[in-house]
Amino acid sequence: SSLAIGTTTGYRLFSLSSVEQLDQVHESNEIPDVYIVERLFSSSLVVVVSHAKPQQMNVYHFKKGTEICNYSYSSNILSIRLNRQRLVVCLEESIYIHNIKDMKLLKTIVDTPPNTTGLCALSINHANSYLAYPGSAASGEIALYDGNTLKTACTIPAHDGPLAALAFNSTGSKLASASEKGTVIRVFSIPGGQKLYEFRRGMKRYVNISSLVFSMDSQFLCASSNTETVHIFKLEHLTDSRPEEPPTWSGYMGKMFQAATNYLPAQVSGMMNQDRAFATVRLNISGQRNICALSTIQKLPRLLVTTSDGHLYIYNLDPQDGGECVLIKKHSLLGSGKMEENKENDLQPPLPQSYAATVARQSTVPSASTMPGYSEDGGALRGEVIPEHEFATGPVCLDDENEFPPVSI
Repeated sequence: SSLAIGTTTGYRLFSLSSVEQLDQVHESNEIPDVYIVERLFSSSLVVVVSHAKPQQMNVYHFKKGTEICNYSYSSNILSIRLNRQRLVVCLEESIYIHNIKDMKLLKTIVDTPPNTTGLCALSINHANSYLAYPGSAASGEIALYDGNTLKTACTIPAHDGPLAALAFNSTGSKLASASEKGTVIRVFSIPGGQKLYEFRRGMKRYVNISSLVFSMDSQFLCASSNTETVHIFKLEHLTDSRPEEPPTWSGYMGKMFQAATNYLPAQVSGMMNQDRAFATVRLNISGQRNICALSTIQKLPRLLVTTSDGHLYIYNLDPQDGGECVLIKKHSLLGSGKMEENKENDLQPPLPQSYAATVARQSTVPSASTMPGYSEDGGALRGEVIPEHEFATGPVCLDDENEFPPVSI
């Protein structure tokens, strides 16, 4: 329902409540060259990282114009993920897990395999706060970590080659993955790690999958790459849902082909039984980095594609028949957007925030790995138990609970 973009001059937040109108919620030019901007659902909490200070994470309450806190790390921040309970900072060879109620450091996962792209995924369902990241730099092994208990859950041998994309569904019960080859996409059950689905994106050429995302109802999985084609797969067991084929020549040949797979080696047979894309999109650009989302706008399913040149494309998706998706609107993200809130609110003096009363606002913060008083056993101060009143009583208290969408559990 919202879109955050980083630009050379700062960052922008948009609301995606309609197809025709792209509403700009907020724009900040305080920090230039923003390459990471993550918003906590529809709340006022936004996390920003800039090329000017790539080792520093800044956490803001953008509606009040206040900085909640900032943290510095030992190397460049490659990605940030957050839900209502955890904030995860991924470096090339380590991962930091913070408690989002008070930003205290809970755990540092050190000596992770070299992860030059900062690939990781965090379930948006805080009751299922699973974290996934590459368990090997040479193979497609997935390390699954429980962000609630702060313990390793399991490892999943997902692909032969190194991983390129990871994504949880909205409830944290499924995890999709793709390797650097980009030809096969697999979906696993969480936390068990059993393979549920296998989709073939294509056999002719290797591609770099840049975006992998589930629809909120987990019925569809979308994959985009550096090519002009976006694939949408439907998560269903076709053998159970397809009606009996009529006695046609093609139906007869299909049954013959299916029977023949029983005599082939398992690897070849599995390849033939993989499901093809349910729906596709042909972009008018190729070679640009893009990010996709499957959303419901004005009560209809839509495919959203944002590209690195600053455009948002909105397509209609037919949930029954699939096929080629139709482009219905193109928006420029770098032009002037209509502000949802009037400017007077942005000009008010900063107010004391109730979000993190225990975090003193500092201009510089020591490296999280050497921060005094922070331990990995829950953020206890010098071994002492943190008083209960120092924690927020519930989810992040920003303006009001209406800032948060409901989360299905």
